[in-house]
Amino acid sequence: MQQLTLTRPDDWHLHLRDGALLKTTVAASAQVFNRAVVMPNLVPPVTKVEMALAYRQRILAAIPDGLSFQPLMALYLTAETTVEEIKAAAENPHVIGFKLYPSGATTNSAAGVKSVEALAPVLEAMQHEQVPLLVHGEVTDHDIDIFDREKVFIDRHLVPITTRFPQLKLVLEHITTGDAVDFVMAANDNVAATMTPQHLLMNRNDLLVGGVRPHNYCLPILKRREHQQRLQQAALSGNAKFFLGTDSAPHVQANKETACGCAGCYSAPAALELYAEFFSQHDALDKLENFASVFGAAFYGFERNQEKVTLVRDEWQLPATLDTADGAIVPYYAGEKLQWQIKK
Repeated sequence: MQQLTLTRPDDWHLHLRDGALLKTTVAASAQVFNRAVVMPNLVPPVTKVEMALAYRQRILAAIPDGLSFQPLMALYLTAETTVEEIKAAAENPHVIGFKLYPSGATTNSAAGVKSVEALAPVLEAMQHEQVPLLVHGEVTDHDIDIFDREKVFIDRHLVPITTRFPQLKLVLEHITTGDAVDFVMAANDNVAATMTPQHLLMNRNDLLVGGVRPHNYCLPILKRREHQQRLQQAALSGNAKFFLGTDSAPHVQANKETACGCAGCYSAPAALELYAEFFSQHDALDKLENFASVFGAAFYGFERNQEKVTLVRDEWQLPATLDTADGAIVPYYAGEKLQWQIKK
């Protein structure tokens, strides 16, 4: 196969940041994706509908001429989130749901949730109003090994949540383990998961062997090869519960290459090509369209996009760095060759 045309995809988990950097990040995603769920972990966090709408306007202002792009805003769930705010979110078509960050789990998550159990009233309201819950699924206890934090979160919190609130639409974001695959597959149809290119293409050897590679560092952290293989099997299975969410997360080079580097892989400049690389490696390009363009929209209740994009088999190399208003960024897969690229 030398060419593949598919329905224009959506990115169901995306970090765009804010300010001058939007000129770079919005353009990178808008050239490929029609819709994107925009994460709210700014400083300060986007906790209310009016804040999300103001952020959305800044994103819309950064879309290059001639491109269409629909930011779907997630709100940051905190201990102060009210039932009234849930209702306001449900009534606004530009707000897609609430993001649960355990406090301290990842970038800009200090304002996150310290007690999942205390969320019962708002989770009840989200279930009633059909407002999705998007979950960064890791515990943050210092005595829990970082490679086990997703599994512990699932056992400790997600199983009870989905048992108590079976009609709550829940997305376990950027899954990294076979335990997450098992949880999602065993759960009812209101539970789904997003998958990133880095967790499909890499495992922890790609982070740690031969020296630490900071631009492959993300949270949840890359796991063992056997967990990577379980994710791959789920993506290749054609199960509609698993779909594209890049978790593309830009950080300038200076903040990644430090003694305490930021977590996040900036995959947006080659997002669809990276997924194509994975499916092509497994002789399963026929599964890419559903994964990238169909399953996520169906789960969230959107119509399938009408536009098409075409990938051609034509080897190219990602640049070592990208210039932005905030400084140089090293993209995910920098300097590596990909076999597919989007036809202009």
